[in-house]
Amino acid sequence: MSGIKPARRWQPAFFPFKKESFGKRLLAKVEICVKGPLFGCRMCGNCLLQETALICPMECPKGLRNGPCGGINPEKNCYVDETRKCIWYAIYKRALKTGREDTLLEVLPPLDWNKVGTETWGDVVRQVRKVGTGKFIGGILSGDTVKRTEVWDSVFKTIRQPEWWHGDSEYHAAPSGEPVSDLERRFREGKFVVATEVTPPLGAGTDKLIRDIGSVKPYVTAINFTDSSSARPKMSSIACCKVAIDQGSEPVFQVAARDTTRTGLQSTIIGANAIGIKNILCITGDNSVIGPSPTSNMNLLDIDSVQMLWIIRKMRDDGAYLDGRTFKNPPKVFIGAATSPFASDPVLQAIKDHKKINAGAQFFQTNLIFEPEKLDFWLEQLDKRNILNKVFILIGVAPLKSFKIAQYLHTNIPGVSMPEKIMKRMEKAGESAPEEGVQIALEVIDSVKKKQGINGIHIMTLSWESIVQRIVTESGLCK
Repeated sequence: MSGIKPARRWQPAFFPFKKESFGKRLLAKVEICVKGPLFGCRMCGNCLLQETALICPMECPKGLRNGPCGGINPEKNCYVDETRKCIWYAIYKRALKTGREDTLLEVLPPLDWNKVGTETWGDVVRQVRKVGTGKFIGGILSGDTVKRTEVWDSVFKTIRQPEWWHGDSEYHAAPSGEPVSDLERRFREGKFVVATEVTPPLGAGTDKLIRDIGSVKPYVTAINFTDSSSARPKMSSIACCKVAIDQGSEPVFQVAARDTTRTGLQSTIIGANAIGIKNILCITGDNSVIGPSPTSNMNLLDIDSVQMLWIIRKMRDDGAYLDGRTFKNPPKVFIGAATSPFASDPVLQAIKDHKKINAGAQFFQTNLIFEPEKLDFWLEQLDKRNILNKVFILIGVAPLKSFKIAQYLHTNIPGVSMPEKIMKRMEKAGESAPEEGVQIALEVIDSVKKKQGINGIHIMTLSWESIVQRIVTESGLCK
């Protein structure tokens, strides 16, 4: 392990999916012999080293190319592969140390699998020739910083940002006009919003699902349906959303990158909007390592949550698919993302959140919060980046039913950290644990509704939907 390559081991390089000429194969061999020991290169054919502090993001077990997942914990190793540190935490730290923080905001494309396993040096040489070898060398040696940056980007940004993606580091505001959903409307009106989730059923029956939807409907603006949380299959989020629409409720369609391809995402968004789904929540999703056996694929995701936001936003704003085809009647959607305010240092977390907002996130739904006083540090970092006024924030709140559930969340759910004081309260409560859990939730709500920059709460019921009425009523948040 070197200072350049901070991951714990060498990972095997990819093989191309097509037969390459002898010259390209030879160049690829030379490239892997140089970049392998230095950077842990896996020959993805879509090199991003210039934008990731010269640390290869493909060393992430999930293959995330736009920042860490919500399970990051600087004090622990990667939860997918516990023998290694989080590679994205290393990228963030080096970028901050070397003054390259701004490069982390560029929305980077997913892999072009037609290029995976092939060399990239040839692409660089060809692009330098296209720009002009003399012009490129002169620009690099120039004392003019602006000119040097422009000529550098004319080669390397052109390579890493192909025509079908064109990612950037700019904020893209949603089109002005009427809100597309009641959730968006209430946010815009400045209301303190209450949303919740209803647990999808294990089987195909919908009787209990309908009852649960009916029990929470009078007290919330929108209902979220998880997409196989903890990597445990249940009724799909889109099916639950359709049931909710039929019951006159407004759903939030949750899409996990874990089970999604770029092709599937684009077709699903069109279909979901056609049946009346307006709110979309993009998440990375819990890795299958925490799910039941037999364990499914724990390797690379086709797209990450930031790329999902970018794709959906462009479909909505440009009426176009990734392949360039345009279409009439683009989807009218209100786009959200998940965030974990305490998963990392607030400065580092704000970088990832900034990128999500730039990519298209209009609202955030946070992970479970049990220490609302710590939110101030995170909110301050968002404000420093001038993005706090560009996103609506729902704080995740959960009524704990038992000490055992508190232990499970703390130990097994990535991105959730249960403070010792809460653990002690739940343990001491004994048979009164459910009541103690409700009181803790009410205390959290009372604290967060006083904070500037917080626009509502999201009650994660943990299969305790019947408690929503009481929490909303006693917290004084009835619609």
